[in-house]
Amino acid sequence: MNRRGKGLAVRLVKYTGKSPHFIHPKHLVSLPWTAWYLAHLHPSDRVLDVGCANGTHTLRVAGRCRSVVGVDYDQTQLGVAHAQLGVAGASNVAFVLADVTTGWPFREKQFDAVLCLDVIEHLVPRGEVLRTIRRGLKDDGRLLISAPNRETAWRRRLREAGLFAFSDPDHKVEYTREEFTEELERGGFRVESLQPAVYDTPWAGLIDVLGGLSLALYRRLATWKRQRALTTPAESTGFWVVARPR
Repeated sequence: MNRRGKGLAVRLVKYTGKSPHFIHPKHLVSLPWTAWYLAHLHPSDRVLDVGCANGTHTLRVAGRCRSVVGVDYDQTQLGVAHAQLGVAGASNVAFVLADVTTGWPFREKQFDAVLCLDVIEHLVPRGEVLRTIRRGLKDDGRLLISAPNRETAWRRRLREAGLFAFSDPDHKVEYTREEFTEELERGGFRVESLQPAVYDTPWAGLIDVLGGLSLALYRRLATWKRQRALTTPAESTGFWVVARPR
């Protein structure tokens, strides 16, 4: 239900005229915590956005830093990113078509910060990708990364019922807090800070659908999910992490 709700929400956004593209309503609602990574960027930074998809995060970063490159293997998503860039008119943004699991089209120690938002759980081999990102970062650089939490009450209920429990059918892995920290350490990073994302609820798909119909309602429900995650962090959908090269 949640997977279908998310897909329907993406379509409703376009069919109701909220965007000319098939895009999740979360990308159309300005909420301070969805751009949590901005607080860790500086005006002089050169930034890489790994798995940038439609470029929403990339374009947010553009207003905060010296330059930003978005990289993704999905040409369709990059087409949306280029269209959004045309509307935004930012001159310090570039998009690159590449698959970081098979090649790295950048120099070593090129970037001050790397974003990897809701991406690592889709990749194989994850360890090698993290080590490659580590080589692309300057010695004092920052990795701003997020990943899903598999140990919420809702995920456990699904497993106990013998049902598929990952939040996305394309996920290759989901983590406990300890497992994610260990994954980053194996990739050459140390965790500097970790915070919860939003509350994991069985009604997430319905909330997405409502967002496809009303962005104002989606904003209120998203705010509720964020507040619940802050009071019960173990029930967060995932982790937002700032990590440094070891």
